[in-house]
Parts: sequence; structure tokens; C-alpha cells
Amino acid sequence: MKLTILDQKKNKLHFDLDADHTFCNALKKELWNDKEVHVSGYYTEHIQVGNPRFLVETTDKSPIDALKDAAKRLKKHNANFLDAFHEAK
Repeated sequence: MKLTILDQKKNKLHFDLDADHTFCNALKKELWNDKEVHVSGYYTEHIQVGNPRFLVETTDKSPIDALKDAAKRLKKHNANFLDAFHEAK
């Protein structure tokens, strides 16, 4: 997965992400769980062409830190799901 920063300011990050809609939706929703994030969304130029472009805006926290924290929480959620799946077998 490749992340390309398009624009970065103190409390704003605009980036291109080489990922599918499933991951992008999960990331977008997880970013909303951070009280310092007040904008989290992505768009594509066309549903089948190009990479999703994200916009993350924060209040006091760095958007890079918010993104890292969201990725860590997603990793933990996925590990918990995998554990539950193995226990259900």
C-alpha cells in the first residue's frame, strides 16, 4: 500500500492512498473515533479509475499522528477479530 502526500499543513493532510474502498471506509470511520479529528473523508475521481484521495483535518493534534493512531487501532481490531474467528472454529 502506497501513501502519497499531496498537501500538508499544520492541521490538514491531503493524501493519495493506493487502497480499496473497504480499507478506505474502515480508515475513515476509525479516524472519526479520534476527538481531535474534525474532518475525515475520501473521494475518487471515478469509481474504477485512480486512487482514493483522503482529507484529514484536526484541531490540536497533528493529522499524521491521528492517522498513525487510527492505523494502530485498526490493527488491534483486526487482531481481535482474527482471535475471535479462531476461537469460533
